[in-house]
Parts: sequence; structure tokens; C-alpha cells
Amino acid sequence: MNFGQVLTAMVTPFDQNGDIDYHAARTLINHLIANGSDGLVVAGTTGESPTLTSNEKLDLFRFVAKVADGRATVIAGTGSNNTRASIDLTRQAEATGVDAIMLTTPYYNKPSQEGLYHHYKAIAQATSLPVMLYNVPGRSAVTIAPETIIQLSEINNIVSVKEASGNLDAMTDIISKTSDDFTLYSGDDSLTLPVLAIGGNGIVSVSSHIIGGYLKEMVQSYQNGNVQRAALIHQDMLPTMKALFAQPSPSPVKAALNMIGIYVGDVRLPMVPLSIEEKKQLQQMLPPNKITDAG
Repeated sequence: MNFGQVLTAMVTPFDQNGDIDYHAARTLINHLIANGSDGLVVAGTTGESPTLTSNEKLDLFRFVAKVADGRATVIAGTGSNNTRASIDLTRQAEATGVDAIMLTTPYYNKPSQEGLYHHYKAIAQATSLPVMLYNVPGRSAVTIAPETIIQLSEINNIVSVKEASGNLDAMTDIISKTSDDFTLYSGDDSLTLPVLAIGGNGIVSVSSHIIGGYLKEMVQSYQNGNVQRAALIHQDMLPTMKALFAQPSPSPVKAALNMIGIYVGDVRLPMVPLSIEEKKQLQQMLPPNKITDAG
């Protein structure tokens, strides 16, 4: 299923009390849609999902769907390492107006491939919404094997995967052995162009908060056959992408948004804001035409 070319793993704005700031969220949603985002992934890791309650997630799903109002696909992060809890949250998310759900690989309990298959199958069968799998071994300590993803793709509403394994060979295997309407998105900003080259659909991005327009131009340039232009954009934007992951995410991207005047507050513990020195280093790596007074 094609959710668009550039999907943003949206941060969750917080106010000074650490509560969700819906006024800031509205500004952020409009900023992202105006700057290249075809879709928004809500309450994923970048949205600090481990620190959000189920009620906060549902309120956020409802709010983002309402503000986006069809201008962008809204994908709700409802996955966890608790299958029953994921099913419950997914069923409740259906009523919020979101377009699809994203299910992260179960973390910490380290299931087998058989366990992964049945985890995803159980959640998918409990919803009518399209499902995007999320393979992120760097955070989950478990990799969904290509064979498991291929098998899961045969379930009607499992329609896509966000691949953050960094393994282009595995991604090629998935793309070549799934149906044409099953889509693969890079989960690593810096691999967007290589993933497009092997047949991927686009990117679920963090850096699109800051350079979404550039990412969109890069994807479209590649797809229109202007590979040289796409490569130049990739080369120019790579330092910014790397800077946005120089410290644990989403602390850098939240700091960068605050720098460009899209105020999203700080992170919740156990994440911590960037130090003054880290902010200075980050600011030097942002595109100059995007910088305003960093305060």
C-alpha cells in the first residue's frame, strides 16, 4: 500500500509541565504537511511512545487525524511487546479516524520468528485498518527475518514495512518476494536513496521535520529519472541527517525544531534535552536558510 513518499515519524510536543501541547502540535502538523510530508506516524519512538499513556496516545491519534483532515495519511503507533495490549489499543485507535497502524517489533521479551509471526497476525486480524510492520533491531534486540515479513505480507491487511535494519540485502529479498502492492519504506534517513534504488517506496523520516522539502525533492528527482540531482541532495543533506542522530533521538530533532521556530518543548524522562554545547554543534549542521533565532 502506498502511503506516500515521505512519511514523518512525528515528535510529540510537550508544554512546560511536560503535558502534550496541542496548540504546538497543530502548528507542527501544518508545518510538516507544508514541507513535504505525505504522511504522519504518530506516537512512534520519535513521538516518545514509551512515555505516553494509552489515553494520551488515543487523544493524540484523534487530534492529528482531525487536523490533518485528509491532507496527509495518519498512521498510529499501536505496537508494543504486549500482544493483548496492542490489540486493545489498535481496536480503540480504529475509532479515532487514523488511516493505518504501525506495529513495532516486540522488544525486551525477544520472541522467536514463530512468535513474531503470530504476534503480528493476531493484531492484524483484530483490526480492519492497514498494518505497517516496523523492523527496528537496534531498539528491539530482535530482527524480523525477511522470510517472516514475506509470510506476514500474505495477510490481507499487512501492507507495508518500515525497515530500520540497515540491511539492504534483506530489504531486496523482501521487495522481490512480496506482491507489488506491498511497500517497503526505509527507517533510516541516510539510506533513503539506496532503498529507493533497490525498489523501496520512500522514507519514514525523522529529519523531515527539518529538511522535509529537500527529502521530497530527492525522492521525486530519483523517481523522475534525475538520479544525479537526487544524489546531490543526498550528499548535501547527509550532515544534517547525521547531526539529528548525534544524540539519542528525539532530543536533537526537538532542539532543531525549537531552533527554527516550531516550538515543541523538551523531551520526557528518561530522555534528556541537549546540552548547550550539543545545541551549538547541532545548529551548525542545520541548513542555513532554515535557521532563525535559536533563543
